[in-house]
Amino acid sequence: MFSPDTIRTAIGVIGNGTALVLFLSPVPTFIRIWKKGSVEQYSPIPYVATLLNCMMWMLYGLPVVHPHSMLVITINGAGMAIQLTYVTLFLLYSAGAVRRKVVLLLAAEVAFVGAVAALVLTQAHTHERRSMVVGILCVLFGTGMYAAPFSVIKMVIQTKSVEYMPLFLSLASLVNGICWTAYALVHSDLYITIPNGLGVLFAVAQLVLYAIYYKNTQKIIEARKRKTDQVAMTEVVVDGSGSGRASNNNNANTTY
Repeated sequence: MFSPDTIRTAIGVIGNGTALVLFLSPVPTFIRIWKKGSVEQYSPIPYVATLLNCMMWMLYGLPVVHPHSMLVITINGAGMAIQLTYVTLFLLYSAGAVRRKVVLLLAAEVAFVGAVAALVLTQAHTHERRSMVVGILCVLFGTGMYAAPFSVIKMVIQTKSVEYMPLFLSLASLVNGICWTAYALVHSDLYITIPNGLGVLFAVAQLVLYAIYYKNTQKIIEARKRKTDQVAMTEVVVDGSGSGRASNNNNANTTY
C-alpha cells in the first residue's frame, strides 16, 4: 500500500505535468501570430491573467508564506517564465491601443504582487496568516486565469466562430483543473481546491461552446479561403488583360 505522502507527491507531480501542458498549449497560437506578423483578433487577457496567477502562486509557495510547497513553486516558476515569453511576443506583434493595454496591465501586475509581498511579509507574522491572505488572493486570480478565455466569448457568440478561442488551451485547462483539484483534496487545501474546481467547470463550458460552433467555424474559414483565392485569381486576370492591352497598343504604334 502507498503511504499518504507518496500519493500526495504522485498527484502533485502529475499536476505539475498537466500544468506544464496548460502553459505550453498556446504555442500553436503564437506560431500563427509569428508567421502572420500580427496578433489579429487574439486577446492578451488569458496570458496576462495566467502570468498574474503564476506570480501569486509563487508567492504562496514560498517557505516564509506556506512551507513545504516546492511543487507549487517549481511549476509556477516555469509558468511565469513561459507566460512572460508569450506577453513579450504579444507586445512585439501588436500595436497602438492593444500594445499600450498590455504594457499597463503588466506594470500593474508587477506593482500589485510586489505590494502584496511587502505587506504580507511585514504585517502578517505567522505562516497561517500569510497563507490565508495570499491564499484568498490566489483563489481570486486562479479563478480569473481559468475564466480568462471567456474574454472573447462575446465575439464567439456574435460571429458564431471559435477561431480565436484556442481549443488546446481549453482542453489543457480541463485536465490541469482535475489534477490540481485532486491534489488539493488530498492535501485538504481549500485555497487550491476552489479555483481549480471552478476551472474544471469553466473548461467544460468552453468545450461546450467549441462543440456548438465548431462546424460553423470551419465553414467561415473555408468561405474566407475561397474568397481570398477568388481575389487572387481576379488580380491575375486583370494583370494579364492589362499586359495584353499594352502589347496591342505598342504594336499599333509601330504600324505604318
